[in-house]
Amino acid sequence: MMNFIKNFRKDENGAVTVDWVVLTAAVVGLAVAAYSSISGGATTLTGNTSTYLDGRNPNTP
Repeated sequence: MMNFIKNFRKDENGAVTVDWVVLTAAVVGLAVAAYSSISGGATTLTGNTSTYLDGRNPNTP
C-alpha cells in the first residue's frame, strides 16, 4: 500500500490533465470575449448597410 501511495504522489499524468482543462477554459473565455466584442460592431455595420441600401434606387444607373 505504501508503494501505491508513493507512486501516486510521483505520478504527473493527472497534473497534465488539469493543465489542459485550465488552458481550454482560458481559450473558451477568450473566444466568448472576442465574440461579444465583434457581435456589437457587426450588428451596427449590418444596420448601417441596410439603411444605405434602403435609400438607393435600383432603377437608377
